[in-house]
Amino acid sequence: MNIRIPSAVLAALTAATVLTGCSGGPDAESGDSKVLTLASVDQGSIEDVVKAFEAANPGVKVNFTTGGADQYQQQIRTQLASGTAPDVMSVWPGNGNPGATYVLAKPGYLLDLSSQPWASKLPAGVKGVTQYDGKTYNAVFGLNGIGAIYNQEALSKAGLTAPTTWTELLAFCKAAAAKGTPAFALGNQDNWVTQIALYALVATTVYSADKDFDTKMQAGQATFANSEWRTAMAKYIEMEKTGCFQANGLGTSYEASQDLAATGKTLGIIQGNWVVALLKGKNPAGTFVLKALPATDDPAKFFIPGAAGAGYGVNAKAKNKELALKFISYIMSPEGMSVFNKKQGSLPALPNTGYTIDPSLAEVAKFINDGRTVPFMDQLWPNAKVQQTMLSGLQEIFSGQSTPDKVLAAMDTNYKAGA
Repeated sequence: MNIRIPSAVLAALTAATVLTGCSGGPDAESGDSKVLTLASVDQGSIEDVVKAFEAANPGVKVNFTTGGADQYQQQIRTQLASGTAPDVMSVWPGNGNPGATYVLAKPGYLLDLSSQPWASKLPAGVKGVTQYDGKTYNAVFGLNGIGAIYNQEALSKAGLTAPTTWTELLAFCKAAAAKGTPAFALGNQDNWVTQIALYALVATTVYSADKDFDTKMQAGQATFANSEWRTAMAKYIEMEKTGCFQANGLGTSYEASQDLAATGKTLGIIQGNWVVALLKGKNPAGTFVLKALPATDDPAKFFIPGAAGAGYGVNAKAKNKELALKFISYIMSPEGMSVFNKKQGSLPALPNTGYTIDPSLAEVAKFINDGRTVPFMDQLWPNAKVQQTMLSGLQEIFSGQSTPDKVLAAMDTNYKAGA
């Protein structure tokens, strides 16, 4: 799954003003052979990876910045175009947003990583979204899933259990609202968040019955507007009207939604597994479990969005290319991958790493092993505009300024425009 954005100004200043800077010290000058520059959206996990990398490489400093996906995507292409981008940067799989593999590799912004030992070991389902024109540009270290993440202590306090069908879900939302503790936190102020619950519903409503939907879309044999995407949109709106979310989801940020779920002010949150570590950071004593979001009354036919998460690419014009490749090799090693996945609560992208899966992800692992996952929908779309239209459209739907039919029709128009 992914996230998109418009343009930015003053590219040279954005890292200092938009992102949270973590400096390697006063000697961290650009071009120093012992200093690596890095921009990341992996807030809460990249810090531990950097520490481990520096510890494994005495004398090396990583001068890095972190920020939300919206802010990051707002600046990265401007920085790449102006020559001010860092050596290493977060890159999403596929083609769904301005920071995605195809989008950045096509104009030559990313270094070809095909010769790296790990590149040939990527699973087939991951390899396709890390490549452009047959070459690998994205070091994807983890696999992610999207679902309903429940605060177990909050559930117990409310005397409720996680729903297993769509009918149970609506009843669960009503019961939770009646107790004054909404079922799920919604942070739709950050526009990328608007897609998460929808993707969780689409995985079952669309792909459970038609696993070839993406192929049909690419062949012009299917559309968003005349498919079960309409059903998923309707269910998303029904959840909102039923009281599944806290009041003013449009005025709640992603960060604030984490606070609600972590502290038990909601019973959970619909998000990717990456949020589990953030919730634990806010509530170390809490127990959080990810389950499939019910979209029908037949659990045997549930699917979840499960795909490669954001990885890292190397700037084709990196000032410290050698150290950048060393960092990429580290995060794709069993040691580096384990640090990342343990902190994020994700699953390793490469096999045989010796990694022990977090118990909170047991259901995600089962869905992956059972072949009941579908890629984050935007990863296979022909351009980033489709997703941008969907995200802004969803915010307009929730504010009463648009309708699902209008949004889906606009997505179809953008899709047909191609790359």
